[in-house]
Amino acid sequence: ALLVERAAEMVALARDTIGHPANAHLRGRVELLAADVTLAGNARIAAGLADSSFDFAILNPPFNEERDRATPDPLKRDAHVMRPGMFESWIRTAAAIVRPRGGIALIARPQSLPAVLAALGGRFGGCRIVPVQPRADRPAIRIIVRGVRGSRQALSLEPPLVLHGDAGHGHAPRADAVCNGRESLFGD
Repeated sequence: ALLVERAAEMVALARDTIGHPANAHLRGRVELLAADVTLAGNARIAAGLADSSFDFAILNPPFNEERDRATPDPLKRDAHVMRPGMFESWIRTAAAIVRPRGGIALIARPQSLPAVLAALGGRFGGCRIVPVQPRADRPAIRIIVRGVRGSRQALSLEPPLVLHGDAGHGHAPRADAVCNGRESLFGD
């Protein structure tokens, strides 16, 4: 796996985490690249993100709108607050670096769905959307979208992932299984 991060402070923390003795089993399986995923063309390639070089891209972009969580801390602001056109630039990069028929998955807030779908259009198809709800009777707080580069399959809305049962704070059985790797979020 190649982890990509542009903030120097976060790159240093990631290096420390990867190098921690408890993570020795990951050495040789995880690399870290200090780069900006919004770079395009030759600048992106020079940064280490070559065309058609990955099977799958997983995106966890900043997805708060500026009015959602104003913070004076620039590092937190950069990590949490999306910039205009962010989904377009991140997904453009994913489409460039993922091999044909490769995949993409990303997490976002539900209100970002129009921008996410617009950015995926013409690049990734067969998109499957899983709403993530805190409880069965509550609206989704996140969406997870997965697609295939170059696919012409239709969009599908999957059953939601409900995080908690009717009472308490523990995970609901399916959420626990997904979070602990015993079940796939998309059922495959």
